[in-house]
Amino acid sequence: MATHGERDDTTVSDVTSTLSEKASAPGEARDPLANWPLPPPGGWTADDLDRLPTDGPNDELDLFKHAELVDGALILMSPQRRFHEYVLYGLRTALNEQAPDDLKAVMQMDVTLGPRQRPCPDVVVVGREAAKDRSRTSYAPDEVHLVIEVVSPESEFRDRQVKPRRYAEAGIRHFWLVENNADEPVVHVYQLDPVTRSYVPTGIHRDRLKVADPFPVDIDLTELPD
Repeated sequence: MATHGERDDTTVSDVTSTLSEKASAPGEARDPLANWPLPPPGGWTADDLDRLPTDGPNDELDLFKHAELVDGALILMSPQRRFHEYVLYGLRTALNEQAPDDLKAVMQMDVTLGPRQRPCPDVVVVGREAAKDRSRTSYAPDEVHLVIEVVSPESEFRDRQVKPRRYAEAGIRHFWLVENNADEPVVHVYQLDPVTRSYVPTGIHRDRLKVADPFPVDIDLTELPD
């Protein structure tokens, strides 16, 4: 553990005391960057993401532009690859062309699953009324009909293991995981088992994605809107 101070006898208590002094006083707005790069007192919370600026405290351009909170850990996302952007835009556009009037697909909007869980899925399908509110920064699980994650090399474990479990535990009924196979999307479709509160696979779609839930969808994966 790193410590601060010039004395050789600096203790963990000294460090904790120093950090506590930087915490917001009662009634003041919490500053999540008061102890940066250390977490704020008590750790990161979902609400902290609404208090983060776009740029970093040392003028790092767009440092917090794409951040999410998974299991209490603040994750700063890497620059997006063209495959990722292509699939996000293509699926969102195709879904909105086929969605019923009361649903809307949106890109890279947070879902607050709990006090220390606020992932940012690649695409979510929510109610159209919720999507109309352009002041929103996050949705609740009961507003989400479908979550889509596109696997990135730097986030494979989170995309394949951690985040699906958290979405299932929160009760989100439908989850799609998109893998990159030679720069072509392969969509793994899952549906929630309400008894085990876990996802069960219902199909793997390579060239054509045709499903009945959460609404009838038929998408040519070889020719996504670009």
